Amino acid sequence: MSARHSLGLDYGTNSVRALVVDIANGREVASSVWDYEHGEAGVILGRDPNLARQHPADYVKGTEVAIRGALAAARRKVRGFSAASVVGIGVDTTGSTPLPVDASGRPLAFQKRFAKNAAAMAWLWKDHTGVAEAEEITRLARERRPQYLAKCGGTYSSEWFFSKILHCCRTAPEVYDAAHLWVECADWIPAMLTGTEAPGQLTVGICAAGHKGMFHESWGGYPDAEFLGALDPKLALLRGRLRPAAGTVNQSVGGLSDEWSSRTGLSPGIPVAVGAFDAHLGAVGSGVAPGTLVKIIGTSTCDITVSPLAEPLADVPGLCGIVPGSVLPGMHGLEAGQSAVGDIFNWFVNCLQPGGAKAGSHENLTAGAAKLQPGESGLLALDWNNGNRTVLVDQRLTGLLIGQTLYTTPAEIYRALIEATAFGALTIIQRFEEYGVKIEQVVNCGGIAEKNPLVMQIYADVTGRPMKVSRSAQTCALGAAIAGAVVAGAYRDFPAAQRRMTGLKPKVFKPNPKAHAIYRDIYLVYRKLHDALGTREWTGNLHDVMKQLLEIRGRVRK
Repeated sequence: MSARHSLGLDYGTNSVRALVVDIANGREVASSVWDYEHGEAGVILGRDPNLARQHPADYVKGTEVAIRGALAAARRKVRGFSAASVVGIGVDTTGSTPLPVDASGRPLAFQKRFAKNAAAMAWLWKDHTGVAEAEEITRLARERRPQYLAKCGGTYSSEWFFSKILHCCRTAPEVYDAAHLWVECADWIPAMLTGTEAPGQLTVGICAAGHKGMFHESWGGYPDAEFLGALDPKLALLRGRLRPAAGTVNQSVGGLSDEWSSRTGLSPGIPVAVGAFDAHLGAVGSGVAPGTLVKIIGTSTCDITVSPLAEPLADVPGLCGIVPGSVLPGMHGLEAGQSAVGDIFNWFVNCLQPGGAKAGSHENLTAGAAKLQPGESGLLALDWNNGNRTVLVDQRLTGLLIGQTLYTTPAEIYRALIEATAFGALTIIQRFEEYGVKIEQVVNCGGIAEKNPLVMQIYADVTGRPMKVSRSAQTCALGAAIAGAVVAGAYRDFPAAQRRMTGLKPKVFKPNPKAHAIYRDIYLVYRKLHDALGTREWTGNLHDVMKQLLEIRGRVRK
């Protein structure tokens, strides 16, 4: 029997990746990556540093180029490979990344009058222009619909669906008024592939709707028109056009259209799965299950775990949502994360350029940081350079470095930035377990987990937990391919597919007891700064913070 394959499409911040996977064992046959053409590394920026958009034309061209490239690579690598062996497609994207569309479901940015209007493009996940609107949504929900906030961590974020739409309504009314509907990128791509973009045919996924759009079956889907109308009457009108139901990733939105079959060489009619966010399908590709926390580490970090629907589950403050079926059908999907991780390291290397381009490379700074002991530098940083996603949910928080002296070196700062992201990761783990979500193992994936063993060792030492790494270097695309395999009928459900198609690397980063003991002391100082600068409730005195760091530094060096 000839091999069958599925295709995973992964739309990231800077590029789109197509991955061809052998359904029988998860072997990654071939892949192709296409970098977006518009903006800076695919991101359209503006004078407002909170603005980050993408042109949907990049999604269209990138889909065709990446799929054709992956199929061509597969033919070169595998004798007898045929595009006809691809039987299903899955899609993941960044999010919340909504885009305004017209009455036929076509993005407004495709119209000549809006071609260069950033408001008519896709509002990328890290667009924070809607900070004020997010605060307004949170205040109104606390007063009138507290149940809405209970399922999204207690605070609505500027990264999310309605914050961005409301901000567009107020700052670019010509775009808002021209839009018939706003559609998440994760929903628009599958619709594009299947010719179901028209609002009446569109299928939205519970992943995007539940985590970013306050969608929940218990209150009838999206927030009600009265609530949205209290924010702006135009939102009440939009509510009537939003889809009444949301699907899970084991469902198909339809078959690949003849147009996209012709453009890519894939067989017409093969099923395309309901779309989901990159981190959620990255968790699937890493083998997520109850008790397993998957950390998808990239420019930012998403932390994903699941809990059976049949088991009681508390509402967890500070999370990015607790949504039935958003990761695995039959499970609550729980999402947390950090707004910047790799971006912080890149900022230090690319913007500050310590010691010059060669001396200040990631490789050289990592080598220098690896020679240091925990606490040796006397430095402590806060990982809020792009705000705090979890547990404070505040995008107006900023980074901090404390303890520097005239002798502080770039390598010491680089290590302190890594440690800061590790402390943020520990804070998230503790929040899960404070509310009864047991974390029995941590699996990491993404470029940093793959390429930087120092980061993994520091994470192990800070958290006191072994750090495991996913077998796949492309877990988001692999998770999408698993969705394609399931909707094609190759497996009865996701756990069955995961058992065959996912795995872990043999190397496990185990915590060093001595290092962990030092980090426990430093973490107490981190939490003091975290609570003092990030919450209104904290009371106390920061007089001893610098001295505590110096005391730890002296103890370590001695």
